[in-house]
Amino acid sequence: MNAQEQGRRRGRSAAKPRSAATGRALDAGLGVLGVVLFLLVWELVPRIGLVDARFLPPVSQVLGKFFTLLVTPRFWTSVGETMTAWALGLLISVVAAIVLGLVIGLSPFLRRATRTTIEFLRPIPSVALIPVAVLLFGARIESTLLLIVYASFWQVLLQVLYGVADVDPVAEDTARSYRFSWLQRVRHVVWPTMLPYLLTGIRLASAVGLILAITGELIIGAPGLGYEIALNQQGGQLDEMYALILATGLIGVIINIAVRAVERRALAWHPSVRGEAAV
Repeated sequence: MNAQEQGRRRGRSAAKPRSAATGRALDAGLGVLGVVLFLLVWELVPRIGLVDARFLPPVSQVLGKFFTLLVTPRFWTSVGETMTAWALGLLISVVAAIVLGLVIGLSPFLRRATRTTIEFLRPIPSVALIPVAVLLFGARIESTLLLIVYASFWQVLLQVLYGVADVDPVAEDTARSYRFSWLQRVRHVVWPTMLPYLLTGIRLASAVGLILAITGELIIGAPGLGYEIALNQQGGQLDEMYALILATGLIGVIINIAVRAVERRALAWHPSVRGEAAV
């Protein structure tokens, strides 16, 4: 192989990261452009009279209130209460789903025995459990936790079951022939196959958990951002209400970015992530 051909190959390999970086930069730019256009429409709609500014203040007014809230201890206390409920609920649901998913998924009998029960319980909306949560726990964090855990658990459990079912039968038979214990099979055979499914379930559950945390606080009156939104709506402080709604949206974006970053790092070895990075 001559030096000229080696140079061309190195040039092609070096061009790939640049094209991937360009694509990511373009996606980020389009995302920012979309946000700017949305904010511009929000600013114009009340100012030209399409919507009464008393009920939908201009975004400039809302952003001013938002930055004011950032320096108030009460705002950060509410954020901490919401994120505490979200994190605890997500942790409980993930741990329970992994354990039950592995136990059920690795047993053909349990898969058949629980299929109907799962399909019956999974579609029940978590908000339908609000009266039960209030009766059991009142307006406390436990009520919000009940809603978060119920909604997030199914997101993770189904993905774990799909991941266990996707294990290569040849690899499973090989593990049995080498007399792997149950834990060894899970660690060396099931876990690598299940991990991409599990992380997908956690990503879905993190978004659903935040929605239910705000919903529980908003309706039940448990402490947190949702409760503050309801208080400002009842008190007619609509600019602060919209500022708090904006804050919940930003928290959701931050959570999604963080979970996707963890997913890419944990699955750096996986062909889907390597292929995405090479595009």
